[in-house]
Amino acid sequence: MGSLLLREWAGFQQFPSATQNKLIELLSKLKQENVNTLTILVMGKGGVGKSSTVNSVFGERVVTVNSFQSEALRPVMVSRSKGGFTLNIIDTPGLVEAGYVNYQALELIKGFLLNKTIDVLLYVDRLDAYRVDDLDRQIIKAVTGTFGKQIWRKSLLVLTHAQLCPPDGLNYDVYCSKRSDALLKTIRVGAGLGKHEFEDYAVPVALVENSGRCSKNENDEKILPNGNAWIPTLVKGITDVATNKSKSIVVDKKLIDGSGSDDKGKLWIPAVIGLQWLILKWIEGAIKSDIAKDKKPY
Repeated sequence: MGSLLLREWAGFQQFPSATQNKLIELLSKLKQENVNTLTILVMGKGGVGKSSTVNSVFGERVVTVNSFQSEALRPVMVSRSKGGFTLNIIDTPGLVEAGYVNYQALELIKGFLLNKTIDVLLYVDRLDAYRVDDLDRQIIKAVTGTFGKQIWRKSLLVLTHAQLCPPDGLNYDVYCSKRSDALLKTIRVGAGLGKHEFEDYAVPVALVENSGRCSKNENDEKILPNGNAWIPTLVKGITDVATNKSKSIVVDKKLIDGSGSDDKGKLWIPAVIGLQWLILKWIEGAIKSDIAKDKKPY
């Protein structure tokens, strides 16, 4: 279960002054939009850096990261407050077990989220993974089946292990773009989104490097090989998603029971049943007509 104790965001003071100033500006933007509480759901495969990313955002060790057990067994919510603003981040178990989608983990996550509102989904993967496969598509399909297509309107694709040298001498930004595009295409296919529909969703991408080997700029901010200070960039991406025009995801009993994820197809059920009834009646009438013809004397 998640911690219900609301603590002051002490880790905020651990950020460099330049990062603090940028974060204060972003938090002020949220409050101007009347967003005083933000709840972020973090999901992805095991070992991709979900928990480490949670710790990096808070600026302190709030969830356990173990080299020999990379996964939390159950979802956990960590809450911190600053200046009247409350940040909730929900860390979750990995969505893969023994090479297959971990539906048990999805059920645990759904149960944990009951009566909560998800403002942003961070879907986490690794930048240094050089390909996508059918399992990635299956994971996206499972997430979509659980929360509905609308979850991707409130999502940010987060790629960890971003302090890397691209293979084959590729330019860093070119490699990041290729890796991002491959995963975004997988999201589109796995979620069953049409090309134009996906363009409307416009899932943004953020790069992350959680390790201590991350380079720093003159302001002591953690930066990526392209020079971007990644913590304020990530928080800006979160802020943009939180304040976009799409509604947050309310996890109610309807969604938990599976009736609220995608209802459009269900509108056709009465029409299909009616059509089946008409066809059966037509077949029944045709059979009776044939029998009547056979009984007529020649």
